[in-house]
Amino acid sequence: MPPTSSARSLLARRLAAALDRTGPLPTPLMVVDLDAFDANAADLVRRAAGKPVRVASKSVRVPDLITRALATPGFRGVLAFTLREALWLHDRGVSADLLVAYPTTDRAALTRLVASPEHARAITLMVDDTDHLDLVDAVRGPAAPPVRVAIDVDAGLRLAGQHLGPKRSPLAEPQEVAALARSVVARPGFRLVGVMTYEGQVAGMPDEAPLRRGGSLVVRGVKRASIAQLQQRRRAVARLLEEIAELELWNAGGSGSVETTAADPVVTEVAAGSGLLVPALFDHYRDFEPRPAAFFAVPVVRRPSESVATVLGGGLVASGPAGGDRLPVPWLPEGLHLTALEGAGEVQTPLAGPGAAGLRIGDLVWFRHAKSGELFEHTGSVQLLSGSELVGEAATYRGLGQAF
Repeated sequence: MPPTSSARSLLARRLAAALDRTGPLPTPLMVVDLDAFDANAADLVRRAAGKPVRVASKSVRVPDLITRALATPGFRGVLAFTLREALWLHDRGVSADLLVAYPTTDRAALTRLVASPEHARAITLMVDDTDHLDLVDAVRGPAAPPVRVAIDVDAGLRLAGQHLGPKRSPLAEPQEVAALARSVVARPGFRLVGVMTYEGQVAGMPDEAPLRRGGSLVVRGVKRASIAQLQQRRRAVARLLEEIAELELWNAGGSGSVETTAADPVVTEVAAGSGLLVPALFDHYRDFEPRPAAFFAVPVVRRPSESVATVLGGGLVASGPAGGDRLPVPWLPEGLHLTALEGAGEVQTPLAGPGAAGLRIGDLVWFRHAKSGELFEHTGSVQLLSGSELVGEAATYRGLGQAF
């Protein structure tokens, strides 16, 4: 269920008190609530029921916050977006245990990986095709260290000839996975250390959507079927791989599926990132309490009418299928909504609703982004809120000159 009105009112008071102490700050102003962030981290560990939680860095994109999560007992390692990002995080000392979530074709980054025994020990590549192995072989010399690899296995629901879930790996059948595993172990210079099965149709689908009870029931049915089918597939794959290699890890899940993923005995660790910041898309899940931790503020610059207030910018739209759920959500003050004609715009965003009447030019309106991590591609730094004080500033990937 979405956060309560009382929680929003408390946040409004904390933000107002913090800004009273610091004075005006440039906008768009981005803030991470450390109290909520830490509570979310602890809750992810609780939900994982003893299995390590690996930070999905693409859903955070602030090195100091990734490090903060890793300092929480129960977290271990980083699930990186790209190899270049993994190399950079390792060089910054963020983690010495980095699993790259997607296959890479970045020859320059691969050249760096095979040139460094330290990098090769710390970073695990993701593969689902022998072509990925060929790319590594093309850039390394005879003295290169062995490269750690994990196999990405399709985790979508296959039903009546249809596939529901992320279109990731071509490997669905256990024998297909075993064939690639044999290719990996047969090649000099590679070590097969893990498997990944990301059930996006479970982790990324809200199942308590308001005003859509019938739709929510369908989603829950899809999730139950996916979980049951995937547990069988994982067991079958694991039995075959036992005869081929001794695995170190089996990564799976996401913030929206921690409980069911951790309950599978084959899985050794769960991935989570969005659950640390809880963007708006994560408001409608049955299994956990949302504590929003990331916000951005833009100022009111126009009052076109008594019932509309227009803010500067605000059009920070999330990736995915175009639709209203990818737009930022006006959060504070309460009682605001986007207009159907303009939505959230690059240069201006008109806001209507009962909360608009009380806004004056210069007032800040706080929004929540629809997806985690992507918000911070729009800023060089975020302010850190603790209690009712801004206690520091943390650089984003963009602020550190990186774009992955």
